[in-house]
Amino acid sequence: MNNQHLLSPVTQFLHCPTPQAWIDKARDPANLPLLLTDHMVCELKAAQTAMLLVRKYVADKEGGDALLAWLQPYEAFTFREGPEPDFLALHKQIGKSVMPRTDDPWGRQLIDSMLLLIKEELHHFWQVREAMAVRSIPYVKITASRYAKGMLKEVRTHEPLTLIDKLICGAYIEARSCERFAALAPHLEEDLQKFYLSLLRSEARHYQDYLALAQQIAGDDIAPRVRHFGHIEAALITTEDNEFRFHSGVPV
Repeated sequence: MNNQHLLSPVTQFLHCPTPQAWIDKARDPANLPLLLTDHMVCELKAAQTAMLLVRKYVADKEGGDALLAWLQPYEAFTFREGPEPDFLALHKQIGKSVMPRTDDPWGRQLIDSMLLLIKEELHHFWQVREAMAVRSIPYVKITASRYAKGMLKEVRTHEPLTLIDKLICGAYIEARSCERFAALAPHLEEDLQKFYLSLLRSEARHYQDYLALAQQIAGDDIAPRVRHFGHIEAALITTEDNEFRFHSGVPV
């Protein structure tokens, strides 16, 4: 499968490729349970990020409550050791509850982009969990990486600059996910390889959606701010990291 048309914009957007040392560690079968576990949690966190943006900036109470209800079973299982629900049944229910509405064009774009992202990320969550179950990998809670926190601490603290920066951070997280899926896929078993390659299209679109939303709300050129976060993201990826995770830096 030739995915260069999807990857080329992503690799041009990112300021560095994934270091070979990370790929070498990731390709070790002994590290697959950890990577799958972290990947699953990252999918939920991506859905949470999108949900929080809609709830904070657009949603009315009814729509916001509906979004919370979407994610609650996933969060209960992942963060609070709740029972494992039927994720396939949950996925089929997505979109049937009341969703936020707005007459604001930017708000409408935010809702449309983020709701699609939430649906896709929760679907990916279930797919990763299924891959773990097939391999008899139990879910065990793990600590988060420094990656997202390292970028978010650079977010400005007054609106609309806070929102713009959060959207740019979201773009980098999605772009790096896409790049790492492609880097890791050739070293995986055939079924996982197909799965990771199947994720490239959505992840590539997600980063572009985040950037488009940031540019629209900013009005002025966001390129300098994008470069700023690009330098931060690259530093997190290319410096030594004590924890090995899906978005971690160079393994120590």
